[in-house]
Amino acid sequence: MIVACAAMAVALAVALAWRSAWAPAAGALAGVAIALGGGAVELGDVERAARDLWRPMIVIVGIMATAACANKLGVFTQLAAWIEPYTHGPVRFAFRVVFALSALVAATLSNDAAILLFTPVVIELIRQMYPLRHEKLVVPFAFAVFVAAGVAPLPTGNPMNLVVAERAGIHFNAYVAHMLPVAIVGWFVAYAMLAHCFRAELADEVPARGRMKTAVPIGTPAKIVIATAGASVISYPILAELGARLWFVAAPAALICVLAAHRGGVPVRRIAGAISWELLPFVFGMLVLATALARAGATSELADLYARSSAPVATVGVIGALGSAIVNNHPMALLHSIALHGAPDRMVYAALVGGDLGPRMLPIGSLAGLLWLHGLRRRGLAIPLSMFVRVGAIVTIPSLVVSLVVLWLVTM
Repeated sequence: MIVACAAMAVALAVALAWRSAWAPAAGALAGVAIALGGGAVELGDVERAARDLWRPMIVIVGIMATAACANKLGVFTQLAAWIEPYTHGPVRFAFRVVFALSALVAATLSNDAAILLFTPVVIELIRQMYPLRHEKLVVPFAFAVFVAAGVAPLPTGNPMNLVVAERAGIHFNAYVAHMLPVAIVGWFVAYAMLAHCFRAELADEVPARGRMKTAVPIGTPAKIVIATAGASVISYPILAELGARLWFVAAPAALICVLAAHRGGVPVRRIAGAISWELLPFVFGMLVLATALARAGATSELADLYARSSAPVATVGVIGALGSAIVNNHPMALLHSIALHGAPDRMVYAALVGGDLGPRMLPIGSLAGLLWLHGLRRRGLAIPLSMFVRVGAIVTIPSLVVSLVVLWLVTM
């Protein structure tokens, strides 16, 4: 147990303290080295982790490549052009559209794509349209993008949901049938609470006075990427019904998008540079470290706790949320993946709900949250920790409660 905990502590310390894109990967691999050296895991555990992860990893890379192509071809900038007309009314109109589009991007591509790629576009739009008021409005709109990426209605919407669902044997259609209602209700609750947090800013009835820079119309390559991404999402339920793997579509779709972007003048190296390759060794290392903790008995303790609980869905969801906020959603999700092995699917769904919502409460909860804050600072927008925690608690606690109630109802 001491070696396993030390390995996980080193992994998280390096991932969170070292200001480098590859810090999470380096930390996870350092933790694996400690676990192997200390006998907490064996080489067989490393091999099993690789066998478990290669298929979902292909899907994750495919989605990241598709999102990168869309970004380089101006698709996200075009979304800003759709928002611009709504800025000519009360501020809350544009706020609603930003939240809805962010939720759509998170659902169809991924939470990370919505948070990391759409946030800069929205910030620039607000600064252009509200030149005299952007200082008080840009924070609520940035939070709208961050919060809208809540419970993933599709397993492809969050890399960890895809990995955990794959390991639990939960098929795409079963996942959607249970999690889509949870996500929809969660969106409404999150929007209502976020609007309450920034009710003073959203009470502004004065239309925008600025002008948006002319958006370049998207060309044929961008339309090919949009069509390919849409066709991929539509095909996932069909593949699941036929018993086929998602990577059968995700990989060719990504290749089509890369070729289309290359035809549109985007070098392949720029697309490759926009893919978060460091996520792959990080997730792999975290699964090995979760295995080390499982061997030491940590996951058995969790499993016993859930078995004794009179409300297991709520217990799993709350512990998943708190663990994700305090430790980080990646290791918490993988610990749950082992602890809930053989448990009813509703317990796995509860863990995923907690893992999706918990990182809103503390920046350490997700890599995307840390990168979101870092990106805001680079654009001259500093979010104090106290504000992040306050908004996160006000939005997350009601969203978590309602989401778990809906999950309980759909899994009765």
